[in-house]
Amino acid sequence: MNQHIEIPPDEIERIPLHAYTRQAYLNYSMYVINDRALPSLGDGLKPVQRRIVYAMSELGLKAASKHKKSARTIGDVIGKFHPHGDSACYEAMVHMAQPFNYRYPLVDGQGNWGSQDDPKSFAAMRYTESRLHNYAEVLLSELGQGTVDWKPNFDGALQEPEILPARLPNVLLNGGSGIAVGMATDIPPHNLGEVADACIHLLDHPDADLKQLCEFIQGPDFPTGAELVNSRNEILDIYRSGRGALKARACCRYESGEIVITALPFQVSGTRVLEQIAAQMQKKKLPMVVDLRDESDHENPTRIVVVLKSNRVDKEGVMSHLFATTDLEKQYRVNFNVIGNNLRPQVKDLGTLLREWLDFRKLTVRRRLQFRLERILSRLHILDGLLIAYLNIDEVIRIVREEDAPKQELMARFELSDKQAEAILELRLKQLAKLEEIRIKSEQQELGEERDRLEKLLNSKARLTAFIKKEIREDKEKFGDERRTPIMQRQEARAFSEIELLPTEPVTIVLSERGWIRAARGHDIDPAGLQYKSGDGFKLAVRGKSNQAAVFLDSTGRAYTLPAHTLPSARGQGEPLSGKLNPPSGATFDGLAIGDLGQEVLLASDAGYGFVSRIEDLMSKNRNGKAALRLPPGARVLPAVNVDDYNDQFIVSATNEGRMLVFALSELPRMARGKGNRIIGIPSARVRERQEYVASVTVLSPKDILVIHAGARYRKMKPDDFAAYLGDRGRRGLKLPRGFQNVDRLERISR
Repeated sequence: MNQHIEIPPDEIERIPLHAYTRQAYLNYSMYVINDRALPSLGDGLKPVQRRIVYAMSELGLKAASKHKKSARTIGDVIGKFHPHGDSACYEAMVHMAQPFNYRYPLVDGQGNWGSQDDPKSFAAMRYTESRLHNYAEVLLSELGQGTVDWKPNFDGALQEPEILPARLPNVLLNGGSGIAVGMATDIPPHNLGEVADACIHLLDHPDADLKQLCEFIQGPDFPTGAELVNSRNEILDIYRSGRGALKARACCRYESGEIVITALPFQVSGTRVLEQIAAQMQKKKLPMVVDLRDESDHENPTRIVVVLKSNRVDKEGVMSHLFATTDLEKQYRVNFNVIGNNLRPQVKDLGTLLREWLDFRKLTVRRRLQFRLERILSRLHILDGLLIAYLNIDEVIRIVREEDAPKQELMARFELSDKQAEAILELRLKQLAKLEEIRIKSEQQELGEERDRLEKLLNSKARLTAFIKKEIREDKEKFGDERRTPIMQRQEARAFSEIELLPTEPVTIVLSERGWIRAARGHDIDPAGLQYKSGDGFKLAVRGKSNQAAVFLDSTGRAYTLPAHTLPSARGQGEPLSGKLNPPSGATFDGLAIGDLGQEVLLASDAGYGFVSRIEDLMSKNRNGKAALRLPPGARVLPAVNVDDYNDQFIVSATNEGRMLVFALSELPRMARGKGNRIIGIPSARVRERQEYVASVTVLSPKDILVIHAGARYRKMKPDDFAAYLGDRGRRGLKLPRGFQNVDRLERISR
């Protein structure tokens, strides 16, 4: 039976629930931050990684040893040092063995350790074998030399190192990521040689600034070798603040109409990229791509071939689209948040991080040298005692044989210390008989020289600094390699717009007098010969391409935009523009233009004012359009005219009274909207009363022929013929010959 035990009220501790939960969550947070998620600045490892590396070294799994089952290592790790799940521990070990994840792997694996396509496709730990990689020497070689502090393991049965005595700043070389409570870390990997050179420079020049350090450290160096496309200033800003974002982009080359992708960004799966490109091909978003192949093998770990429709396809444009829409370009967060030498997490800039690591290294080297010096002094002390024993060997033997307390007798007789007497008594008779004065003195001399050298190092800051620099250089020569990630400043990736993905077929857009619109395929149609509704007729037509935007100007000077491919077919009579757009009440459509975004057009009113604008400036997604051409009182909109060469064309304007003026188009301003400048001089009052106005305006190249239409009559004028009408912008112009003064329109014929 269960017995009910009553606790006296005075022994019950009462704590408010909010205080208890707050303290419990704070304790949990500190545990996650310090003992799980964030790396230490000294060795760049999280606790689980450190324990794996240490356990493997204790098992004798050095780089020169035979591989051993990974399950054995994981068993030791979770049984002795890290009482957590075996699968999570094994995954951490796998991560340190994957050359596509770790810039300098710590574990050398044998078996299936995953691939870049699927890093988690590794075999179970009972199937794989492992040992430490050569690079692990950087972390372990000084471990047993008094360099670090030790602490009890989770059950107090064993000792484990609080940190590993790294000879290089592994926190930068291999980087790391982790999510703690309220904070995270994302440190990209770097090149060993560059970081080592920066450390040496910092030892020589302690006051070096960030720009000087970045002359050595160009930027992160990812293991997969893709391009880093951030500018130098962006990288400097990241190193200055310890936070930011990096962009890596796949490497590619062009081979006879094909795009070959040869390197993928860090932690990007080639299979995933293939799926993304294939999905766009199925959705008709990449009409210029006809095939996709994965030719990756052992010799070419990454080789993805994108086959284009023809050699005329813009390869740079296709890659820019793929960079913007697939994982071929990837952004990485940067957050240099580490547990510093003061055991507190903090975001550090590059200079602070390197300086703190050098402080850690100086302390480690000093402790190592001091440990070695103490061992040498202890051995010299023992040798002094052994030398006394050799010189008095007969007396020593007698004391050992005859005295009841030989140790005390030796200490009293020869003034030996306890350790010296113990060392003499521990000698075997064979060893005592073979003791030779020369050997002892030779060892004393060697150790004495080493003692003097160590004391000089420890007593001189300059000597110690030079010694640390020498060791860093040696490690650089042994473990350093070439940079894999080129840093290239590239243009921002841009995805194809819906219009750009359309086929570029020639179209002719036809506008009727009543505002009905339609688009016919080809440029060889006769717009005036099409069928129109009763009471309607042809008004305007322009030639362009199906993937371009058409701009419409209404009688109030507002501009509207519709994609050419959305317009109704010319097989019918079209549709009213008022059903697609919302012009002001009573407004009619009087202008029409089409072209690429940079295409320039001449906008003018019949009051004799105008300017040059671009299609891009006139475009609007709003059905209500946007203000473009400001009309003087009584003026009307003239049809827009395409401009081919702003600096080498002429503008020709003719009034209803038969006056014509020709001048250089470059005298008109380029504007996005407005009234413009005066083209031909007409009194404002005459425009308001509709007595005089511009009947037509066009632009000509120097070799074009001008055709003047006046009723049923027309006249062709070559450049020499209309040279007489050249004048300054804004003048009244000259009268045309009799019979051509009632101008209907001006036409340009290109030669």
